[in-house]
Amino acid sequence: MTEYDYWNIFPRMPRRAVVGDITIRDGFQHEERFISTEAKVFYAQEMILAGAKDIEITNLGNPQNMPQFKDAEQVFRAMRSEAFRQRCAKAGVRYEDITMTAVTIRESAVDTAIALKQQGIGPDRILMMVSTDPEHHYANSGATLSQYWREAERCIGKARDAGIKTCGTVSTIWGSPISGATRLEDAVEFTRRFFSIGAHDVEHADHDGSANAADVYRYFSLVLDAMPQPDAHLCHLHETKRIASASVLAALQAGICRFEATLGGLGGQPANFLDGCPVRGTGEYYYKDPRYVGLICMEDLLVQLDELGIGTGYDIGRVLWLGEKMEKTIGRRLRSEAVINGRTEKSGNPQFARPGLKRLVAESGEPPGQAFPGDWPAAPVLPEPWGPAAWAKEH
Repeated sequence: MTEYDYWNIFPRMPRRAVVGDITIRDGFQHEERFISTEAKVFYAQEMILAGAKDIEITNLGNPQNMPQFKDAEQVFRAMRSEAFRQRCAKAGVRYEDITMTAVTIRESAVDTAIALKQQGIGPDRILMMVSTDPEHHYANSGATLSQYWREAERCIGKARDAGIKTCGTVSTIWGSPISGATRLEDAVEFTRRFFSIGAHDVEHADHDGSANAADVYRYFSLVLDAMPQPDAHLCHLHETKRIASASVLAALQAGICRFEATLGGLGGQPANFLDGCPVRGTGEYYYKDPRYVGLICMEDLLVQLDELGIGTGYDIGRVLWLGEKMEKTIGRRLRSEAVINGRTEKSGNPQFARPGLKRLVAESGEPPGQAFPGDWPAAPVLPEPWGPAAWAKEH
């Protein structure tokens, strides 16, 4: 007999998930217009008040390369302010439970994070990144893989001494926009290496939408077989072909319980243009049309998890409201379907009912709730071609 209980079919599938918000970092890095410091602070604080516990605040790299984050210190000061702490307390949000992350690809950025931490405004967690494709890794970091591993080991140690956790990102798991196909087994080995040099957790990243559901399930099954601590693994997916929601489900089925997303599905490769001026970014865009890329959409992901019965702790209505506001901030229609169509209404929409059904039932003498004619048999008899016995005989 078929097993109908989804969680029996996929026993690793979680009942609760942690969804980190990376809108104001990964989402905004792809925008070709500077997003105001006030807007960054607004969305970061509001997402925390809506339920985000893990949030990326900024990139602490050289602002000449990514000037979108030239206000990094100002944003951190606002997030560490007494005024925001009081807002959290008033809203019943434990400020101490929030993890604020800064991206620090190279050692100079790690040093900046430590300096900010010493001022009392720095990150709780930093992020360093390797790609299993050496070409993609070099495009992002300017270093060979071997050189970078040495640097990461050194940085993880001194960050730990400063009271900062390090997340190690492994990228190009399901393919590279530069070199093409990659091996899943390489990414599993890179994950082991990050943990071996002291990483607190690992972000498993698809940075160009190469992932598909079958390979996502296989990869995370390999990872959790080798390192069976679901809380230590984080799924980071991009959306370029409208298939990422299938990959989210596959990751859940494999046992992953941590994800990242952005409001409106914003994000992508760092912009190489800002406010009318070319900037370095990470070079030429990988995409034919950079408007149609981004991360998995926060609003849609939360609705997907909610309708699967997987708790997240978010006030989803408040997040949908923020998604509407984000479209005004960015100045264009974004990619959330849930912002437009909302959640499935379990109580229905009686305002759309055609009047007169109750009267017609009463006039027909039918008991309320009758679905079939009263003289039909209690159970239908299936014609031979449709019965399971006939199908089993043919197959």
